[in-house]
Amino acid sequence: MSMRWLKVGIRLESLQLPLRQALDEAARLAVGGVQIDAVGDLSPRRLTESGRRELRNLLRSRHLELTALHGPLDAGLDEPTNLQPRIDYLREVMTLAYDLGPRRVVAAVGQVPQADDQPRATLHREALEALARHGDRVGTVLAVETGLESGETLAHYLATFDTGSLGVHLSPGNLLLHGFDPSAATRALSGRIVQVQARDVRRSSPSRAARETALGAGDIDWLSYLELLQEIDYRGWLVVVRDEGDRRAADVQAGVRFLRRLLGQES
Repeated sequence: MSMRWLKVGIRLESLQLPLRQALDEAARLAVGGVQIDAVGDLSPRRLTESGRRELRNLLRSRHLELTALHGPLDAGLDEPTNLQPRIDYLREVMTLAYDLGPRRVVAAVGQVPQADDQPRATLHREALEALARHGDRVGTVLAVETGLESGETLAHYLATFDTGSLGVHLSPGNLLLHGFDPSAATRALSGRIVQVQARDVRRSSPSRAARETALGAGDIDWLSYLELLQEIDYRGWLVVVRDEGDRRAADVQAGVRFLRRLLGQES
């Protein structure tokens, strides 16, 4: 199988290195792009115009693209405590993503609310509507992370919004981690997928919860999954992520090589 149009990137924070060293390592791995967390010195309010120019230059000099910005949240958009600051933060990250180029923001916005939980359902919908309106204005897509509900449930929910600025950050690993079928979700969300996260999980026994593991060492059949992405004509980024373990950088490196072998992209 050769799917050279699929682009391999990494979540920069998985390397657990300072920014410049992490970018150097990404360049050494010869990946096409990096996803970066919009936090700390790279948060929208702290990244000045000169800082933004410097970040663009750092990426360009290493022949890297920014695949997306990640906007980490401390709670979902259905949690009323400090909700407005979370909405404001995501708005600012979306504007920053337009400025820096990818025009994509990925975020875990919370589970699709149940119909019988009306207050939280209203909060969640109003927050997403506000963010979608902002995305329509600035030209940035907010890609909500999969995992807390089935792909069918998420697809049905997103179809109720009249916007082009809400998409999906599809993580087959997160879906499997929470007991959902990644392939069924991928088919249900076809056409809405903004980015795919290459994260693997494994169950040590049927009675135990799944845990993250190195890419290719888990329960996901990546060859079949990549063929599914080909079937739905997905042509975007595959972003290798390692959030756990004590050898994350090495696992990311191995994961990049693993994907390239499957994709027929080895030099």
